[in-house]
Amino acid sequence: MNDVDPLLLERQVCFALSVASRSVIGAYKPVLDPLGITHPQYLVMLALWEHRQLSLNGLAQLLSQEPSTLSPLVKRLEREGLVARVRSTSDERKLEITLTDAGEALREQAVAVPAEMARRLGMTVEELTGIHESMLRLVEAAKRAGVADELAPGN
Repeated sequence: MNDVDPLLLERQVCFALSVASRSVIGAYKPVLDPLGITHPQYLVMLALWEHRQLSLNGLAQLLSQEPSTLSPLVKRLEREGLVARVRSTSDERKLEITLTDAGEALREQAVAVPAEMARRLGMTVEELTGIHESMLRLVEAAKRAGVADELAPGN
């Protein structure tokens, strides 16, 4: 019989995820500093490099963030000349975010970030891909659990 305490801190998925998140994001800092962007700004730029133009709400949805959280990040990127914020011509309530030439040019430097992160973490692309796939499954499972809780009687 295995009498391992299920409440040991070291056995908690939430604890491992929290430590891993802080550690990995911290490891990005020296890689992103030469680009002049923070990790949250890097995520915004990744979304824009992929989609070219996004509404603030669309960006928030892609990054699983609130628009109010992203708005200051986008404003700072605009001050740094990497993005432009423009009111939609079809719906003035909608804020469109597009890359500037400088934002587009930054992509050329950022192409090296994933390989440099793999090197710094001492992991192969295959290992990181496996972790990524597991994390996506975990996120989906957590979303399903949250929806199930919301639908439960009494909520």
